[in-house]
Amino acid sequence: MGMLMSSLGKGVPSTQMIGFVMGTLYKQFVDRDIQCFDDFHFAILDIFNSFNSALPGKHYDAPSRKEVEECFHAWTEAGDGSAKKELFVAFMKKKVHLSRLDDSTMVAGIVTPPAAMAAKRAGENVPQLKMIKYIPDVIFVPSATVLAIVTAKLTKRMFLGNFAS
Repeated sequence: MGMLMSSLGKGVPSTQMIGFVMGTLYKQFVDRDIQCFDDFHFAILDIFNSFNSALPGKHYDAPSRKEVEECFHAWTEAGDGSAKKELFVAFMKKKVHLSRLDDSTMVAGIVTPPAAMAAKRAGENVPQLKMIKYIPDVIFVPSATVLAIVTAKLTKRMFLGNFAS
């Protein structure tokens, strides 16, 4: 549809599109019966889940619980519906960020499969590791890759704490 609109020269300006999307999200958000913070937090997480399942290839990071709690307190203190909607739209515009891979994950994902194959071939010639020959490549390589990515993420999180992505 975007290509059709562009080819006709009648594309919708991006600010109007953002306003439309935010209005639709707010309508979905308000349709819920929000009585407490848990309901509010669940509604926000449901919106991010909808984003991530509807848009192939793009994933968005949900805001932290603390940020959602601050927004909830401001949202409950806002009086009428228009002030609540403006607060919600500002929160979503400020907190919706594309999820991105860090460099360590990318390097581990690219380097590990060839290294795993080389290690498996070398291990087949070592008498103590002869049983490695019986593990199929289609199981060994993905397992080694997942293990390397998890190790890279955990190591980065341990050393950098909250600064890691």
